[in-house]
Amino acid sequence: MKTYLQRMGRSLQLPVAVLPAAALLVGVGHYMPESWAVAQFLQAGGNAILGQLALLFAVGLAIGMSKDKDGAAALAGVVAYFIPVSVLAPTSVALLKGIKESQVDSAFTAISGNVFIGIISGLIAAALYNRFHETKLPMALSFFSGKRLVPIMAALTMLGVTVLLFFIWPPVYEALVAFGKFFVGMGAAGAGLYGFFNRLLIPTGLHQALNQVFWFNTAGINDIGNFWASKGIKGITGMYQAGFFPVMMFGLPAGAYAIYRNARPERKKEVAGLMMTGAFASFFTGVTEPLEFSFMFVAWPLYVIHAVFTGLSLAFAAFMHWTAGFTFSAGLVDFTLSWHMPLANHPLMLLVQGLVMAVIYYFGFDFAIKKFKLMTPGREPVDETADAATDIEVATNESDDKYTVAAKKIYAAIGGKDNIKVIDNCTTRLRLQLNDTKKVNQAGVKAAGAAGVNVLDDSNIHIVVGTEVQFVADALSKLYQNNAPISTVAANNTPESIQPDSKVKAGETDTFYSVAQGHLEDIEVVSDPTFAQKMLGDGYAVEPETGAIVSPVDGEILTVFPTKHAIGIRTDNGLEVLVHMGLDTVELNGTPFDVKVTEGQKVKHGQALANADLAAIKAAGKKTTMIVIVTNMQNVAYMKFDQLAKPVKVDEPVVKILTR
Repeated sequence: MKTYLQRMGRSLQLPVAVLPAAALLVGVGHYMPESWAVAQFLQAGGNAILGQLALLFAVGLAIGMSKDKDGAAALAGVVAYFIPVSVLAPTSVALLKGIKESQVDSAFTAISGNVFIGIISGLIAAALYNRFHETKLPMALSFFSGKRLVPIMAALTMLGVTVLLFFIWPPVYEALVAFGKFFVGMGAAGAGLYGFFNRLLIPTGLHQALNQVFWFNTAGINDIGNFWASKGIKGITGMYQAGFFPVMMFGLPAGAYAIYRNARPERKKEVAGLMMTGAFASFFTGVTEPLEFSFMFVAWPLYVIHAVFTGLSLAFAAFMHWTAGFTFSAGLVDFTLSWHMPLANHPLMLLVQGLVMAVIYYFGFDFAIKKFKLMTPGREPVDETADAATDIEVATNESDDKYTVAAKKIYAAIGGKDNIKVIDNCTTRLRLQLNDTKKVNQAGVKAAGAAGVNVLDDSNIHIVVGTEVQFVADALSKLYQNNAPISTVAANNTPESIQPDSKVKAGETDTFYSVAQGHLEDIEVVSDPTFAQKMLGDGYAVEPETGAIVSPVDGEILTVFPTKHAIGIRTDNGLEVLVHMGLDTVELNGTPFDVKVTEGQKVKHGQALANADLAAIKAAGKKTTMIVIVTNMQNVAYMKFDQLAKPVKVDEPVVKILTR
């Protein structure tokens, strides 16, 4: 259940990410004189987004909770949302009950736009997609098979759900509103409790579920929506947002300075970089996780103090009725956009409060670190041996960007394909499900640039990357999907998989031959970005005319993948070569391939590696492209092709590679 809720929280980040666009439009519109037509135009554009949050939630959850995040799931989410909203509209309910519209329960008036309905619709749509997107119907109905079936099933299912909601929605809505009124009735104390638990739940990722109650209209509070739509009470609306600004813009950066001041002299330079980066992200954007995760587990009492300080900040701001709002987070960007909003009340006083919070955080952190001897970053003793062991270097290509390099290091540190079950991410974190989190080299993950690692249990782990996490997650997913081998480099720059007696011989030339009869192509034109962008290494491709696949080099068979679609070879000169048969053929579980070699076997170029059933590969909707890649490219000086984009015969020389 916890994992499911964490996935929900991550999925909700997609629609929430749209809100800064609304804030920009509304905020800029309010900076202009109200008489300007362009001001009204911008505000209307922003409010159009804010008015459709429930629909955005339905779409975001449908995509995020589905297996492969396909557009069919999003369409099903839209269908699932519109059915109850339309059927249970006050006019329809009045007709069904045979009463006047004015007599309809107010709960049905509020059903349109309630994010609770959007959440239900998105979750149901995702579950239906996961269940039916590969369903095959009889021939007469085959047009509606697979993904086309999902929106149909969503419509039918939501009709049944709508019947249920017809009876239970009024009491459910009343309970939600009662909960919201209870917290609002607590005033400043309620805001403080919310702030405390908001931070305390960060390590689990469940804070996102809590946020839905206070920030949106799940329970009738809708603090963000009302603030930016200028609907509410000045000095009250925004009370569940305002207190975060003093913490994120001033408190946490001051706490980071306290951590730096308490670091050992020999580690201050190292800690300064970590703390400065985290403090800047917190102040400017309100992204606090890189900073929080740096001490969350190594000094957990300090994190509890941080949660208490956050609660106090929200309570005090609410008590003073100082309000401002955000749509992304409580950083300088959102503060600048919000302080001119009609419902912002003495927002500049939040900056004064921020200065006070900076003093509280600095001296509070400094006292706790010294009093309880907390091992915050930089206070652990220097261990040169341990430091050297943590640095995982991986084989990279010139075309690799920083995200790909980081992904390769993380991929190696978490155990590669064999240890990965699910790759996900939220705003700043990789959310991974592994077969065994005990196999993770946490120091290696941090050496890849991660700000923190949170092992939740035996299979779930969070890795804090920062706001660029999406690019790292995409690169990591490509490595996983293509069964990339772990290609690490030892301290002497020799691939670890190469034993001391078979090191790469510098200055030697390897001749590579065609793996099949067909058409030789540049790897950059392959219709798979992982290969085309040379994420796994440089090489070439052949569009085969027959299924006879032969070895492109002399060498030894290192690996035959369990799914038979790829074979690893090491040349006599130490180059590591991957022969990849077809694109996305890992999904075929070896069915089209008859492998003729075994691990450890010596082979000559032109010797049969496998027979590939090209017709079966095509029938499965996959491409038959045969790819040859050198995976330890750090040992390649250059590759020389005689000619690309030409017909080739089996075992015809195609490229010469000089090792270094």
